[in-house]
Amino acid sequence: MKKITLAFCILTSSSTFVMANDIIGDIEAGKMKSAICMACHGVDGNSINPLWPKLAGQHVSYIVQQIKAFQSNDRNDPIMTGMAMPLTPEDMYNLAAYYSSLPSTTETVSDEFVTLGQKIYRGGNKKSGLPACIACHGANGKGNPAAKYPAISGQHAAYSKKQLMDYKSKVRKPVGNAAIMHDVAFKMSDAEMNAVTHYMQGLH
Repeated sequence: MKKITLAFCILTSSSTFVMANDIIGDIEAGKMKSAICMACHGVDGNSINPLWPKLAGQHVSYIVQQIKAFQSNDRNDPIMTGMAMPLTPEDMYNLAAYYSSLPSTTETVSDEFVTLGQKIYRGGNKKSGLPACIACHGANGKGNPAAKYPAISGQHAAYSKKQLMDYKSKVRKPVGNAAIMHDVAFKMSDAEMNAVTHYMQGLH
């Protein structure tokens, strides 16, 4: 058996399954369903457009949570809401199982962002009360599937920065345990956002 995200895989002769929250996701079924996602998120879950997120390697729990948030308009994006609405719970878990099984591509980070980015990621900013990103997202940016804290390692800097800006302006409403993100983003300067999102892009 090979452990993936929240639970375990059951290997059979025809398919691989991932169980999370007592629901089994079928990787092969998710791969077939992912045809509707490829235009934005890439054929392998690694989007080419830096404003669209990579889904490869993301936790099953987080992907399902976000699809449900798009369905309920707790997270607002006209394109994603339209894509999410027809999905059944089975579809969600199948897609999540598939994307979580894929390797995320690694990115590079410019030297100009490393020092400040690492400082913010590992230690926050005591003067402004900004907490360290490492507390929720881990030393290597792999997140916490049980708490639904996403993996951010290798994620596009442009996408990550937009999410921080949306949290700061409260365009993006927090879902689940993400309530802290409004406070985090509010305490970040533009320079800190630039540095830490580029640092995360190269973190692996």
